[in-house]
Amino acid sequence: MRDADFIIVGAGSAGCVLAARLTEDSNADVVLLEAGGSDRNLIIQMPTALSMPMNTRRFNWGFRTEPEPFLDNRVLDCPRGLCLGGSSSINGMVYVRGHPRDFDGWEAKGAEGWNYQACLPYFKKAETWSAGADQYRGGDGPVAVCAGNEMRLNPMYQAFIDAGQEAGYPITSDYNGYQQEGFGPMHMTVDGGVRASTAQAYLRPVMIRENLRLVTNTLVHRVLLEDRRAVGIEYEKDGHVFTVRARKEVILSAGSIGSPVLLQRSGIGPRQVLRDVGVECIEDLAGVGENLQDHLEVYFQYQCLRPISLNGKLGAIEKAKIGAKWLLFKRGLGATNHFESCGFIRSRAGIEWPDIQYHFLPGAMRYDGRAAFDGHGFQVHVGPNRPTSRGRVQIRSASPSANPYIQFNYLSDEHDRENFRRCIRLSREILMQSALSAYRGAEIQPGSNVTSDYDIDAWVRQNCESAYHPSCTCRIGAREDPLAVLDTECRVRNIDSLRVVDSSVFPTITNGNLNAPTIMVAERVSDMIRGRELLAPANVPIWIDPNWLSQQRIGETHTAD
Repeated sequence: MRDADFIIVGAGSAGCVLAARLTEDSNADVVLLEAGGSDRNLIIQMPTALSMPMNTRRFNWGFRTEPEPFLDNRVLDCPRGLCLGGSSSINGMVYVRGHPRDFDGWEAKGAEGWNYQACLPYFKKAETWSAGADQYRGGDGPVAVCAGNEMRLNPMYQAFIDAGQEAGYPITSDYNGYQQEGFGPMHMTVDGGVRASTAQAYLRPVMIRENLRLVTNTLVHRVLLEDRRAVGIEYEKDGHVFTVRARKEVILSAGSIGSPVLLQRSGIGPRQVLRDVGVECIEDLAGVGENLQDHLEVYFQYQCLRPISLNGKLGAIEKAKIGAKWLLFKRGLGATNHFESCGFIRSRAGIEWPDIQYHFLPGAMRYDGRAAFDGHGFQVHVGPNRPTSRGRVQIRSASPSANPYIQFNYLSDEHDRENFRRCIRLSREILMQSALSAYRGAEIQPGSNVTSDYDIDAWVRQNCESAYHPSCTCRIGAREDPLAVLDTECRVRNIDSLRVVDSSVFPTITNGNLNAPTIMVAERVSDMIRGRELLAPANVPIWIDPNWLSQQRIGETHTAD
């Protein structure tokens, strides 16, 4: 293949953004390499089918963790997208930017310039918000963001919000705007009833550009380095090995698992890790693959007293009706991910911004889309959002086909175990409010007998699941930070012409789902790569409970201890 100015590895949540933005310059020649194939498949495009692509090997790398020692040695799935759009093509389409304090925290940890005021213009640039632009939301960006069916198709969505208010928490009209904390409608990346992945939003409109070359079904072996400079990529396609050289930069956007693995296979990473698998260490960067973070969640499930839940829509006839309406009109239950109401709360007094997130679902089912039990039910997905446990990603071999070692060390820190106890107790209190009385039957899980610290800990260990938000394995940081992999422009330390741009660059995990902040990072770094002046910071107010030091929720001092 002929040389290019830029080589991007990975056509996922970040890579598609970069490809679209860099090729806006007609003089910039871009090669985009993707390990998977097309995303043009009904189970990807149809929002209600969200569980199917994640459980289809064709669209998922199929990574699994090592036995997790603090989860009774359970092995958990770690799905990552393997097609155009990457994980944005197989995720739950939930759109959460994170709390403004998350980004202020990035800056405090050494990511200078990555505060909320600097990031907000790029969140706005990326989106078209269905309710219209304002000082927080964008109105003409590539990614369509909406509220699904706006809670119209099931009364339990509003009942959940009302229950949160009854329990003493605030209401928020837009958790991606002025106020994250509270209960309100949830947002999703759906455009005209179709999944708005980055492939759909960014890549497909620009694929006709002559300065973009997309190569799918490739297995990247390594970054080619000469005199501590990235000069190209070695990759495999159809059983043959090729190289492509970069005149300006190589950009890794292979995700929080793929990017550190590629760096390590290329000789950039912890010296001992590379030595153990026979890879020559070119740059000893201790942080590559370290600092791995994720969100854990549990499913709180109740029987539903009225026959109105999604469990009544799982039969062949009902599914056919939903599918036909979606195929013909792109409307109805087929056009939503079903997470249409949510909540963000603080687990105790003294915490400045929310650390627990709720996704409400008017059905009781598993991630594979099957019913959790016979009959009608509802559930919330809930978990602490700011874990202190840390894991790692490491190569097992120099072979590009070998799956990596992945260990999150979930719940290794007592702080995380304490937060789950609070989470269970606060959640049960919310779900027992009178607003849900007309719908709430027996507690299916955890079960009303799970009340003591011992029982909660045991149940969480056996039943928690990943929210599929791995991140932070190639973090931005200050020069003096021994575990920082990247500078503030996402350039790899001590290696010229090499960047990482994806969720691995986060210093700490954000307070919510990761697709939105990943897109934001790619938008901002694309301006840096192009040498453009960064968008002016947006100095807007944000809501913080004025009494957060003394109260866990509005009007009281309850601490959930």
